[in-house]
Amino acid sequence: MTIAVVDYGVGNLFSIYNALDRIGAGPKLAREPEEIAGFDGIVVPGVGSFGRCMRRLTRFEEPLRRALEEGTPVLGICVGMQVLFDGSEESPEEGLGWIRGDVVRLPDSVLVPQMGWNTLSIKREIEILEGISDEDFFYFVHSYHCVPEDRSVLAATTDYGTEIAAAVSRDNLFAVQFHPEKSGEKGLKILENFMRFTRC
Repeated sequence: MTIAVVDYGVGNLFSIYNALDRIGAGPKLAREPEEIAGFDGIVVPGVGSFGRCMRRLTRFEEPLRRALEEGTPVLGICVGMQVLFDGSEESPEEGLGWIRGDVVRLPDSVLVPQMGWNTLSIKREIEILEGISDEDFFYFVHSYHCVPEDRSVLAATTDYGTEIAAAVSRDNLFAVQFHPEKSGEKGLKILENFMRFTRC
């Protein structure tokens, strides 16, 4: 099996590539849109601003949509989660719109960005959260957070001055606001769960 890591020129892919390699996921960097086809799963990372990520990701949009519609599991991480939504207060660019809702700035009452470890509040059982509990810590680095219109997509939240969508899912689409590749053994567990789901 192999999992594609979409390399669209945003952020350092070293951590997620190595984490996937460590769990035997056979990661491959997909630097061109045509390279996405045929993988068992796809990871969309993201670091930096929403607008910059969307400008770089646009050329991958159609092959990603096609893979998703064909049933390929897709996992968005950090800004890779945010771009799945309609848009962000951070930038004028439109998001992919695969999950209805917006990305808004963290409240003024907290330090921005949120940078550090926080626990989850599990809202419903999904494949990638198997073996994860409310006591487990994950590493967050972000200034904006996703607010889905349909709360049924929420799989886990965290508390940082307000309720933060930490994990969402719908069918074969998954996304997390935190960085599983930087979250120790529990983070690797989430990636292992995703890898196992790609084999279903």
